[in-house]
Amino acid sequence: MHVVMFGDQHVETLGGAQVSMRLQRRFLELAGHTVTIVAPAAHGERARSIAPDAAYLDIPSMPITFDREYSMSWPGRNTDRWVDAALAARPPVDVVHVQADFWGAFIGHRYAARHKLPLVHTMHNRVDVGIEATAPFPGVVLATLNTWQRASLDVQSSGDADGSDGWAFLRRFAGRSHAVTAPSTHFARRLEEHGVVPGGRRGILDLHSPDSHVDVVWNGIDDEILDATLAEAPIERVAGPARLVWLGRMSPEKRLLPFLEALAESGVRAEVEVIGGGGQLAAARRLVSRSKPAATVVFAGRLPYAETLRRIAAADAVVQTSIGFETQGMTIFEAASLGTPSIVSDPDLAAELGSGFWPVGGGRAAADSTAALAGGGGAPRRWGAADPVAVTAEERGGPRGDSRARARHWRCGRGEHERGARDRRPAAESWCPRSAAAARYGGRCGRRRACGGRGSEAAAYRGRPRGAAARKWCS
Repeated sequence: MHVVMFGDQHVETLGGAQVSMRLQRRFLELAGHTVTIVAPAAHGERARSIAPDAAYLDIPSMPITFDREYSMSWPGRNTDRWVDAALAARPPVDVVHVQADFWGAFIGHRYAARHKLPLVHTMHNRVDVGIEATAPFPGVVLATLNTWQRASLDVQSSGDADGSDGWAFLRRFAGRSHAVTAPSTHFARRLEEHGVVPGGRRGILDLHSPDSHVDVVWNGIDDEILDATLAEAPIERVAGPARLVWLGRMSPEKRLLPFLEALAESGVRAEVEVIGGGGQLAAARRLVSRSKPAATVVFAGRLPYAETLRRIAAADAVVQTSIGFETQGMTIFEAASLGTPSIVSDPDLAAELGSGFWPVGGGRAAADSTAALAGGGGAPRRWGAADPVAVTAEERGGPRGDSRARARHWRCGRGEHERGARDRRPAAESWCPRSAAAARYGGRCGRRRACGGRGSEAAAYRGRPRGAAARKWCS
């Protein structure tokens, strides 16, 4: 089978969706399928680092970030002709798999419609939350996106044209898809609640159809890289202060700056490694320089995937700080597969871990469990397969092995697979996010001035700057 994937960004750039697409390609090819990945061409240093690969169709593009990490290709007739010509020289396409939210999704849906091909759309992002965190006028941006989408997809039905929020935007993609998948249970249920279900390219949603559901297909981890990382990991912990790793794209919705502020306010002595890059890197460096935390903070930059896993394996905990944005939160599952616990801010992500998480703190004052976690009862310990709340990835059903499950999805047409023993999940600690101005990270809050102490109901830090230092807490 020839599967053509469409993405918003080149798969060799930084991002969870890109990692997932590379992994799916690997295991689909191991299963005997042909994979082509269509995405905007990379630029700058990133482009120079990418080895030639026949599976990549790099659409002419323009960089859209100052560091030239990310780019976009304009969806339209010129791009349509370019994609048609490039794919005409390859084997006949059997399935179109869109793993994009913006121009990549427009281009992929237009291609499938022109060639009357079955289309699977994987929803990777909360579009509304991401735009609210990064755009100065999110309502205007979302309305513009919806208008652009209606024009690009040639929306004709009046019902299909309704709505200008993030869910309406996703519903139009789903209504033109034969199957919709999501990488976690909580995101799949949220999509269904908002009518983001497959419509079989009818262009009109049929919420009463038995096929109107979202399949949960977890993102995975490469088994060979995992095994190699585990084999190299030291058995005994090297002496020293607690070692924490934060990794991801440095943008407001990921909440790196609030984490660094809380780190400085807490006075905790730790070794913190920040892996990744993005638009907030300079601001993060300035914050650390200005606040002078007791912890040592090292900005490691972008690292190869295998090296990133090695850093996770060597850490005492991974810190995952985004709230309401992540649709799976791959890093905490990668960490669990390596035996490293995580500190998680989002209750939805923590719930995906089943019984393998420990809720900490829930009010304006630091709970006993917070102090217990901070104390740790001595040196931080490792979690392993023998621990009562740890679990091997094969038992959990994800993430290890899920790329093979993704490959099976094309054969079974439904993508359903067992998630394994639901009462056993990898070890991770979950910080309760319901107290945005309260006792997070050792009982201190770095944003008291921003919310005036009224943070008991706050659910997410949107990170939209208003002036030099102001931030907005959203309830």
